[in-house]
Amino acid sequence: MKLDTLTENEITMTLTALACLLLGAFIAGKLFEKIQAPKVVGEIIGGMLFGGTFLGAVMPELMEHVFDNFTEEGKVLNIFYQLGLSFLMFSSGYNTKIDLQKKNSRIFLSLFIGSTVIPMAAGLAFVNGFEPYFIGKAHNHVSFLLVFIIGIAITSIPVISKIFFDMGIINTRFANVVLTASTLQDLCLWILLNTAIDIALSDELNIGNMCIVIFLTLALFFLVHFAGKKFEKIDIPIENSSFMQICFICLFGMIAVLSCLKINIMYSAFLTGYVIRSITNRDKNAEEKVKCITDFSFSFFVPVYFALVGIQLNLLHNISLLRFAVFFAVAFTLEWIGTVVMLFFTTTLKRSVIWNFGITMNARGGPGIVLATVAYNYGIINIEFFTVLILTTMLSSLIAGYWLRGQQKKDETIFNDLTKGENVS
Repeated sequence: MKLDTLTENEITMTLTALACLLLGAFIAGKLFEKIQAPKVVGEIIGGMLFGGTFLGAVMPELMEHVFDNFTEEGKVLNIFYQLGLSFLMFSSGYNTKIDLQKKNSRIFLSLFIGSTVIPMAAGLAFVNGFEPYFIGKAHNHVSFLLVFIIGIAITSIPVISKIFFDMGIINTRFANVVLTASTLQDLCLWILLNTAIDIALSDELNIGNMCIVIFLTLALFFLVHFAGKKFEKIDIPIENSSFMQICFICLFGMIAVLSCLKINIMYSAFLTGYVIRSITNRDKNAEEKVKCITDFSFSFFVPVYFALVGIQLNLLHNISLLRFAVFFAVAFTLEWIGTVVMLFFTTTLKRSVIWNFGITMNARGGPGIVLATVAYNYGIINIEFFTVLILTTMLSSLIAGYWLRGQQKKDETIFNDLTKGENVS
């Protein structure tokens, strides 16, 4: 094997680009923290400062010199993008307990149906109104329909996890229920998105391939969950000096293995973190080691990930503000109504908790960005809908962050005391 390398100038420009992205994410993220907004939205806006919306409009030559200095620079930066996503999902998985206990089963099922099935079904009524403006060059109506209803209903594990991390409520019952429901939502996303891509490429639905994807994805979810329960009962000693290396090996190895089964990077990293938490559940030192990984990731890889999302947006040329406003209103309202109505009639949750679920499940974030990128690359949607979907993820996450922080100030116990008459200390 011959190890090719970048030239000194290419390395310098790549590091310069990373420094700019980190600087933008750091400054904008801090400003958003000051105004009690989700830091993640600020980090995306920090990336936008160096894209076509700002720097590209004022000094396009400078933007091209830094971020498109050589042919493969985009691919090099994409490695950091994928690492940021992987480490964020690994940390989220490690800090998440897949909560399918009897006491949460009704809440979990109702939340999933209310935030996924109902808004997707209701969204069908709006497809024809948006299709002439948003459909891509493939002109495949079925594929566009699937992408549209996914965009209506999806919730983001990465973004909502980041909000939970920043607020210090990642280990609460509320967070566990949201992340568990969001995990199943992501399963639906990848199943439907793979179906949409298959139809766009072949102009027909391959039922066999779709069934294989559905089976493998669901089977893996339940296998990891029940295997994790078994691992929790076993004391597996791990040397402190080797633990972080083992984490990295498991993370990248799991991603590589599961990719052969068509499991995406985000979901693979999430499952890896969950499995490692189960295996090391009895080792107190393991938590400190994972915290070191998390702290470093949230200082470098994760901000770069969100900044690279922002740099791709061009709000000066690729969007109609009216159509964006209408789509956002439809998506947010359908998701909120479905969640609130379902929980109100099928659970004994407090009214304030039901509202919290309705707002929180509207944060679309990472999966919404992946949906937009993949659908655009395959010509299912056009550049305008690509921009609309990403802006929808930002605004919905901003609203969710403000709302949850406000609820936390009113009552710090609200994220553990969910049902009427419940008092969890």
